[in-house]
Amino acid sequence: MFDKNVVLLVGGVGGAKLAYGLYNIIPPERLTIIVNTGDDFWLYGLRICPDLDTITYTLSGLVNPQMGWGIKDDTTTTLTAMERIGEAPWFRLGDQDLATHMLRTQLWNEGYSLTEITRRITSALGIRCKVLPMADTPVETRVHTKERGELGFQRYFVKHRWQPTVTSINYLGIDDAKVNTSIQEVITNADAVIIGPSNPWLSIKPILNIPGIADLMNSQEIPRVAVTPLIQGKAVKGPTAKIMRELGYEVSVKTVVANYQHIINGFVVDERDTLTLSSDIRTLAIDTLMDNNEKRITVAKKILNWLGNWI
Repeated sequence: MFDKNVVLLVGGVGGAKLAYGLYNIIPPERLTIIVNTGDDFWLYGLRICPDLDTITYTLSGLVNPQMGWGIKDDTTTTLTAMERIGEAPWFRLGDQDLATHMLRTQLWNEGYSLTEITRRITSALGIRCKVLPMADTPVETRVHTKERGELGFQRYFVKHRWQPTVTSINYLGIDDAKVNTSIQEVITNADAVIIGPSNPWLSIKPILNIPGIADLMNSQEIPRVAVTPLIQGKAVKGPTAKIMRELGYEVSVKTVVANYQHIINGFVVDERDTLTLSSDIRTLAIDTLMDNNEKRITVAKKILNWLGNWI
């Protein structure tokens, strides 16, 4: 058993897959998952936190296994009723899923921090590791597109199915975000930090761009490793490769490494790719495709074995 403190930075379904693998082999008190909240938004008066919910549903066993998000066997009776009175919903909110958003919004309006709200929800669902939002103050990922101008992330990603051409991305509110005491504590006490195979620009940059968090991570003489989101120049799911092309980057793992080079000293590359890096960045080549739970645990074990020989 890997008896060291691990901090995982994630967002989206790809990150949730690695989170599942680590959660099933690390003592829960040793694992902390820091989750992107740049995707969060308001809809129908409710505070929606898609990445936090994907992690929560994945670790609690509630997740829809076909989609990788949402609750399995959920219904959409509420959305059907909304259509009947003239609304045209574009964001899928399951009836059970609504309970999470309703409770979160009530606690939010009562003045509780997002960290405390997340702790209450994850604890109630039996999740034993720490799940922390990247910030307690709102940060909004804004996607600037050629065809539709500036879009909130969910309108770009869900309503327009990530088809508009991306010209730039910024993170509204990032300068006012702070590294809260919970995150300071877990990073300070970490034996290793892992950046999950999430979209670097949409899921990980919002976390790393919070003032002070990169400096805090770099102050720790520990493994700080990223896991590739690409396999042979393609993303397993989502717009990572498409966004890289549209922003003018070469679609390759070298570009991903360059994006993280200010923070990492290790990189996990898929064994189907060739990667040569400078000696100050260690590499691990494994099969990173996590298309079932068994593979997610296998990938997590291989990464931890590698880290165990390093620490």
